Amino acid sequence: MVGKVSFEGIGAVTATFYAGEGVEAGQVVKLSADATVAGCAAGERFCGVAGAVREGCAPVQVAGLAQVKCEDKTVAAGYVSLTADGKGGVKKAGTGDKGQEYLVVAVDGGGITIKM
Repeated sequence: MVGKVSFEGIGAVTATFYAGEGVEAGQVVKLSADATVAGCAAGERFCGVAGAVREGCAPVQVAGLAQVKCEDKTVAAGYVSLTADGKGGVKKAGTGDKGQEYLVVAVDGGGITIKM
């Protein structure tokens, strides 16, 4: 986190879904079937951030402040249209991407904190 402030767990809402093949903790996911999540391809809209997969299920944070992977160095604090980067993280939405606007509250190395 940035300096002495922390946004961990603020307003977090988590729901349990069946985990599609290859879903890993920390990656952004999409709804892929009834009550099931999968990883996102680049340019796809995401519905949350997966937690650790156990017995074929994963908790998915669907609201609140969440830390997500972001290698896109052009993302800064403020309202930003984001989309999946295809590698488990997010990037700024470009032409043809299915982005959604999120409030980026902190940028920290390889990750950002967003209000979902």
